[in-house]
Amino acid sequence: MRVGVVIAKVLLGLGFIVFGLDGFLHMFPQPPLPEGLAKQFMGALAATPYLKVVKALEVLGGLLILSGRLAPLGLLILGPVMVNILLFDLFMFPGGLPVILVLGALAVFVGWRHKDYFAPFFKVREDHCTFLGK
Repeated sequence: MRVGVVIAKVLLGLGFIVFGLDGFLHMFPQPPLPEGLAKQFMGALAATPYLKVVKALEVLGGLLILSGRLAPLGLLILGPVMVNILLFDLFMFPGGLPVILVLGALAVFVGWRHKDYFAPFFKVREDHCTFLGK
């Protein structure tokens, strides 16, 4: 199991590092987006520094995952990025869906291995439920 986790971390970390760096270095040719919402959406994002920040977060998250000791922090940073990529692919550009599904599966696998770090997020604390009238 340990070897599987290491392989998943390397694939996930390198995937986000490579795709993140591509946003700065333009290493891969970009297929044209189809006319419509996807093109308009990406055009609007490209007109601002938004995509540069997202790409920097991808690189940072990938590096943290590869570091080993800070993998949970890397997953925490990459989680919202992956959700946004998934939503973009689902609603505007289904051609990219297989890539994010593979990266998402790797993230879930690595996250499950580090579930002790994420368990406090899912614990209900009675002393913080004042809105319930207690």
